[in-house]
Amino acid sequence: MSEPKQIETKKAPISIALAAAAVLVIGGGIISFWSIVQRRSAPDVPVGTEILPQDALMAISLTTDESQWRKLREFGTPESQALLDRYLLQLRDRFLSVNGYNYQQDIQPWVGSEITVGFLPPFPVPIGNDKTDSTPSAARFSGQHSVVMVLPINNSLRAKQVLEKAQPPQNGRWVNRTYKDVEIKQMQGVPEENQYAVTVLDGRYLVISNDSPTISRIIDTYKGAPALADMAGATKVWQRLEASRPFARLFINVPIAAAVASLNSANPNPKKIATQQHNQGFASTLTLESDGIGLDSMAWLKPDSELKYTVENNARTMATRLPADTLMMISGSNLQQLWSDYTAGVDANPISPLDPQWLRRSIKSTTNLDLEKDLLSWMAGEFSFSIVPPVKGSNARYPIGVLFMVQASDRRAGEETLKKLDRAMSEEYNFTVEETQLASQPVVQWTSPQKSLSVTHGWLNGNVAFLSFLAPVGEAIVPAPKQPLAMSEQFQDIVPLELIPNNGHFFMDVERAIQTETPSWIQLPSQQQILIDAIQAIGVSTAVESDRTTRYQVFVRLNKAGKPKPLPTPASEDPQNSTPPSAPATPSDDS
Repeated sequence: MSEPKQIETKKAPISIALAAAAVLVIGGGIISFWSIVQRRSAPDVPVGTEILPQDALMAISLTTDESQWRKLREFGTPESQALLDRYLLQLRDRFLSVNGYNYQQDIQPWVGSEITVGFLPPFPVPIGNDKTDSTPSAARFSGQHSVVMVLPINNSLRAKQVLEKAQPPQNGRWVNRTYKDVEIKQMQGVPEENQYAVTVLDGRYLVISNDSPTISRIIDTYKGAPALADMAGATKVWQRLEASRPFARLFINVPIAAAVASLNSANPNPKKIATQQHNQGFASTLTLESDGIGLDSMAWLKPDSELKYTVENNARTMATRLPADTLMMISGSNLQQLWSDYTAGVDANPISPLDPQWLRRSIKSTTNLDLEKDLLSWMAGEFSFSIVPPVKGSNARYPIGVLFMVQASDRRAGEETLKKLDRAMSEEYNFTVEETQLASQPVVQWTSPQKSLSVTHGWLNGNVAFLSFLAPVGEAIVPAPKQPLAMSEQFQDIVPLELIPNNGHFFMDVERAIQTETPSWIQLPSQQQILIDAIQAIGVSTAVESDRTTRYQVFVRLNKAGKPKPLPTPASEDPQNSTPPSAPATPSDDS
């Protein structure tokens, strides 16, 4: 990917504006503590994660490269550009302009190439192999989490010149305290939401937090306590996810994040948190491509975890069995294994989209079939769920067809189950069930009493069972699509195909699926709709790389709205403003 052309600008992008918030809370006396003390370096990991405590929930690292932020602003639609610019203006005016700061003059000369924002639970969580207290309690997570911003200092002299002129907000004052020979300045005299604490660690990092005790914990980590970057397997994962110019990097401490989410859910149950403790972390690198955003991610287990991933990457044929105009597809290697893995961890996942017990009861009450015994028992092969437009000229009542396909591990059992379904639909719901043909191939069709709904099921080559409903799409796949999805230019451009073999794919033509063909599917709030309108298509590939690591590659193709307009000049920088702002005063040591 070629380097983005440098374009002159006087305004700070979103991450830079956030980084610049640091300037607002620094007192000149902090600089006296700078020296040359080197802590053990952690190569490849995001900057700052080597000083975030090991029980941090997550860390988000963002580039300070203005050219990348300008490139991000070119994506989308005029409406999404305007939405992003509105956020940029709000952040710039809140953190920079209102205090008389300019990014190019005051921040850029000293800040590093990447800043990190970390999120910590309000109380420390036990780290290590303490079996007597391995499950975090609800009490440890009461209250709000704290936020930490870490800004690496590349030019201490330039930073000193800027930081010494920092002043507290109106009615605020700095209060000094010392922890382990490191000075910390705390903001007092302002509303709680505007209070900060700040320190500088040996001229290497400027650290800010909305919680003063958290700064003490950062100092502990800097002086040798376990850090987020020390998490088992983290360095190797970041080496695998190496990117030359990442826009952002995400680092999630899965067991801690799951514990906090579970205990903050509507029905907290600390005992269930233990089921997530075999997970170690999730890491992701985000890069800006010429026509969208790419993500390369990995999830991994603890080295001593009894649970292991099933290494099964057999998703080979489903995209070849679907037509090229498919709107959406989800595929995988083994439906039976997927369900087993999902149900094993669903209790500890507060955002699980589907309740297994509800699905079991629903299938039993409507068809008298047992989900595991009658259905999943023969579905140990690859599978797909997809949304396909109706065959042209079919006069379809519905704008889309829903299609399920699964490779049977036991075809005889599958045929018996489908016969049971036929009887249930006929006897319990008065559907007309009849054998017919598609392209000289036998299929079974159900038709509702009012003829408003039809369902078709049958078998494809390779012992693949299929079932479709709503719009008729059987002719598009029986006996095989004339133009397969896998061979289409769009699928090959959108879906990352570097993971060979792989465990499955996700593909969605967003423009046709949501914006054009079926606008009534989903009713979204206006801002979410603006973001959706900026997307053309999404592609995902997954692979189980070992019994302890899983890889995810994602690409989001975005519309291009073109070169954005310059952000308006703040009043404090407007040369026509007859009353220039006064220069910030340097706080005294007593302030």
